Amino acid sequence: MQKELRVAAYAVCVRDGRILLARWVARDGGRRWTLPGGGMDHGEDPYDTVIREAEEETGYTVEPLSLLGVDSIRRTHPRRLGADVDFYGLGIVYEARVTDGELRHETDGSTDMAAWYPLEEVPALERVGLVDVGLALWRERPAVGRVLPRQMNME
Repeated sequence: MQKELRVAAYAVCVRDGRILLARWVARDGGRRWTLPGGGMDHGEDPYDTVIREAEEETGYTVEPLSLLGVDSIRRTHPRRLGADVDFYGLGIVYEARVTDGELRHETDGSTDMAAWYPLEEVPALERVGLVDVGLALWRERPAVGRVLPRQMNME
């Protein structure tokens, strides 16, 4: 089975009780909310990645304030011609603040919308697990930079 590694950096931007999210468009057309961010280019520093990706997806310039932690996910995905791939994703999660720009939607990318949501509305959103991980890291600030699934409640 082919192996695939993706390293990405994401921003948790919380302001006035609201979180900035981007709506991810899956290959099958499904849409779910995620943290702004995405894959690192070869040789790119993750700090620079989160700044670039947040701007691409939301229109905002962000400043990373602190490294919250690291998340990983492993899945098997079907690929073209019936082959499966063993996918491993590593996400580097930063707390960030908006410093400039105006909210806008990405065009021709992996997301199609950006929006601020009140924190209390997040549990009702169709979202990827990374949103819960990012919020748990932001709330708990674990010294080891990792949250266990039982710590990720959206109270």
